Amino acid sequence: MSASAPDAGRPVSEKRHAADPDAPGPDVATTPLWRRITGSFWFHLFAAFAVTGLLLTFVAKPYVVPSGSMEQTLQVGDRVLVDRLAYGMGDPRRGDVIVFDAGTEWDTGAQPDEPPLTAFLRWVGETTGFGPSGRHTLVKRVIGTPGEKVACCSPQGEIMVDGEPIDEPYVYEDLPFDQGVLDCTTTPRSTRCFDEVTVPEGRYLMLGDHRSNSADSAIECRIVGADRDCWRWAERDGIVGRVGAILWPIPRWSAVH
Repeated sequence: MSASAPDAGRPVSEKRHAADPDAPGPDVATTPLWRRITGSFWFHLFAAFAVTGLLLTFVAKPYVVPSGSMEQTLQVGDRVLVDRLAYGMGDPRRGDVIVFDAGTEWDTGAQPDEPPLTAFLRWVGETTGFGPSGRHTLVKRVIGTPGEKVACCSPQGEIMVDGEPIDEPYVYEDLPFDQGVLDCTTTPRSTRCFDEVTVPEGRYLMLGDHRSNSADSAIECRIVGADRDCWRWAERDGIVGRVGAILWPIPRWSAVH
């Protein structure tokens, strides 16, 4: 009986690989193309970016607080989580802290062109929440909703909505008001005061919690004889979402009310 050949009984694919070490092994040759693609590093990286983009666009978005207008509720540099689904089935309510895209009427002066690096960092900040925010992306508190009549102030210096004073425990360093000395009937008038206005349909009256340091909806209306078009509104279509929680820094982790 003749001795068996060394390759006797071995699969043809293995014999071919033994003869040509550069030929694909049995696993590569038999693995479907779709499985090889989905198992690659670049596919996983692309999928991670795609999922993150969808979450940021439709579910939740981090945002960096750019100014002190919402102190003490929010501090400069706080990273907050904005719930983009909060108003999918309803509208903002009085007291909500929201992020919104403001129109050009919110500009306080000419906006100079930005260097390319600054513009890039701002784009990163808008996308990730870790960097500068958009020029016209603001965070304020809803004080008046469509159809409500808002005025300031009551004899005690409170904001009135539909003729009733509202409770605002979150206000920090309000504008000066001293009943009978510096109020809405004296000359000069308190800078806290503004005439009654009815919030238009699809608009929201926004104020900062740090009232004496907030360029808000009423900033140009707090003078005697201000024009009726002095108001700056947040528009329903420009609302990014409701601020739900502070993410960073860690010692400030908390829900936002």
